[in-house]
Formats: sequence, structure tokens, C-alpha cells
Amino acid sequence: MPKMKTNSSAKKRFKVTGSGKIKRAKAFKRHILTKKSHTRKNRLGNAGLVSDADSNNIKRLLAI
Repeated sequence: MPKMKTNSSAKKRFKVTGSGKIKRAKAFKRHILTKKSHTRKNRLGNAGLVSDADSNNIKRLLAI
């Protein structure tokens, strides 16, 4: 059986931490930034974690 291919769009969007959790970028920081507070924009710049419900699907895409 051939090796599983990693999904190219997933490998650009997600990183795996040392403990096996999956990091992701937060949404809503691309445009219409004038009405958002400075604090909110700072927090959107930090990485978030993928929820447990979605992590199995992401791991399948990443071929982990």
C-alpha cells in the first residue's frame, strides 16, 4: 500500500506541538480592522488550538 499523502492546504495552516496538540491561526484579522479594538487585534495574532472534536480530522489530513 502506498504512503499517505499530506494534504497541502492543511500543512500550511496547522502545526503540531510537542505534546501532540494542533496549533492554528485565529480568524478575523485580515480586513475591517478599524472597528476592532487594539487588545482584540493583539489577541487575534496569537495562535489558538484546534478543538478536540476537530483534531482527529486534522491529524488525518496531516498524515500523523
